[in-house]
Amino acid sequence: MTVKNNPWDRALRQLKSSSRYTKLSPSLYASLATPDRIVEVSLPLELDNGEVKVFQGYRVQHNNIRGPYKGGLRYHKLVDISEVKALAFWMTMKNAVIDVPFGGGKGGIAVDPKLLSESELEKLTRMFTQKIADVIGPNKDVPAPDVNTNGKIMSWIVDEYSKTVGKKTPAVVTGKPIENGGSEGRTEATGLGGTYTLLAFFRKLGENPKNHTVAIQGFGNVGRYAAYFLQKEGFKIVALSDSKSGIYIPDGIKNIDEVQRCKEKNGLLSSCYCVGSVCDLENKEKLGGKDITSEELLKLKVDILVPAALENVITSENASKIRAKYILEMANGPTTEEADRILKERGITVIPDILANSGGVATSYFEWYQNIHNEKWTKENVFMKLKDKMEKAVDTVFATHKKHNVSLREAAYIVALERLRN
Repeated sequence: MTVKNNPWDRALRQLKSSSRYTKLSPSLYASLATPDRIVEVSLPLELDNGEVKVFQGYRVQHNNIRGPYKGGLRYHKLVDISEVKALAFWMTMKNAVIDVPFGGGKGGIAVDPKLLSESELEKLTRMFTQKIADVIGPNKDVPAPDVNTNGKIMSWIVDEYSKTVGKKTPAVVTGKPIENGGSEGRTEATGLGGTYTLLAFFRKLGENPKNHTVAIQGFGNVGRYAAYFLQKEGFKIVALSDSKSGIYIPDGIKNIDEVQRCKEKNGLLSSCYCVGSVCDLENKEKLGGKDITSEELLKLKVDILVPAALENVITSENASKIRAKYILEMANGPTTEEADRILKERGITVIPDILANSGGVATSYFEWYQNIHNEKWTKENVFMKLKDKMEKAVDTVFATHKKHNVSLREAAYIVALERLRN
């Protein structure tokens, strides 16, 4: 990570810039500029072969003015404290924008989970849970899945935490499997929330979704469901990529579910040229398709670009080459500050991450609420509540954008700060 793109420094500059439009008390400004608590733990893990490796785990609790700290746990070899602090800050802002009663937190372990067996991963997760058990809980801090974590890992946390406190406590995390207290609709929520966000903006701008072309960088859980729901609403998905490869079909990728099944089977997107249920390279020429890299995807001539992978993928080096009219930020912090300025100068509209991808935490709130109140909502009910949340957030951010004549990103931060102030 370059110093120039240090995410925590960027978060502080965003706070300073946005605070010009709202009157924050000096004490509130100071509390937002400094996390409430930083927990760092060492995790000496005995591997299956008897070797011991020590991993570092983190939990940053940024601010809890509006409620318990809330934010994901990521397992990634590049996790560091600067990144986790920034992500916790962005969670504080995101929860305020989407108007749920949570503060901001984030955590993770600096590990490549692909290099561990499942038993090693479970031992590491349970050890981490034991070491942070005192600072998490349904009314303190509620972790959730993030990069390289999932419902199974959340279930291990619930089980270990429940043993520690002596009672079953499903509300300690969200993003759990349905059978273990998870919410209907949580899996699809971030991608669907981004779709609701884009549709709400398009209505305000008088744009018709039909046949607007979309390229999505990142075909994990978020990118997959964003592709599926955007296609369902009439958008034309023309390109998809993951960390290894990508596909570009100018006439549109016909069946997102088949592409997903193909990727799961082959481990690569580059072979997933699907005609009906047949997905193979022989279809590539028939479809007029070609293999692309994630970097090439960013520069395609499309109407909407959806970065749904990691931070800092749109930079000062490639921002001038982006040809999309709209960017829907489904990843956290995908655009550097320098890139943001370039995109603004070029008239490219960026729908910011703290709004666009907040459907996940909105539905996490629904899951937490159901656990606390011992309720079980249908998927239709969850989606209806999510749509209402996203549309109200878009209304408020768009009105603020017009009122102050600022970018949508600045408007989202202003909305968040106003809610934190009140």
